[in-house]
Amino acid sequence: MSLSGNITHILNGTLESVKSVIPMPLVVGQPSLMTAPLEQTEIGVLIGMVGHVRGRLVLESAAKTFGAIGEAMFGMPLEGEMLQSFTGELGNMLAGKLCTIVASHGVDIDITPPTVMVGSSKLYGFDRAFRVPVAIEGKGEIHIILMLETK
Repeated sequence: MSLSGNITHILNGTLESVKSVIPMPLVVGQPSLMTAPLEQTEIGVLIGMVGHVRGRLVLESAAKTFGAIGEAMFGMPLEGEMLQSFTGELGNMLAGKLCTIVASHGVDIDITPPTVMVGSSKLYGFDRAFRVPVAIEGKGEIHIILMLETK
């Protein structure tokens, strides 16, 4: 399969994964291309991908948005280390579901353990990436960033 076909499966699989893992009404925005650096302001999670497609999946948002997702999933507010742990686990759940979804299309990927990023940071080291905003009704917005290696 071509690289562009694999990228399409990864992008679509990521969105399908988000819709199936996050138990809240979602509005998925239009994907847009972005270039380095990725500027994160509050909290996010990075998961590496290897296999037919190499790159990184990043979810970033405000702490209150991740907290609202955690409360919807577990029925209790999450703060501090619990929120950071949940953010990493949410990224892990989404990436794991992504692996299952794309495997049905013949795209094999493995994922790395999640890396939680807290505070302001800039991520470099990618040529281009796709950014997809996902609005969570009444709770805020998360950004899904797929940094894909094309070489």
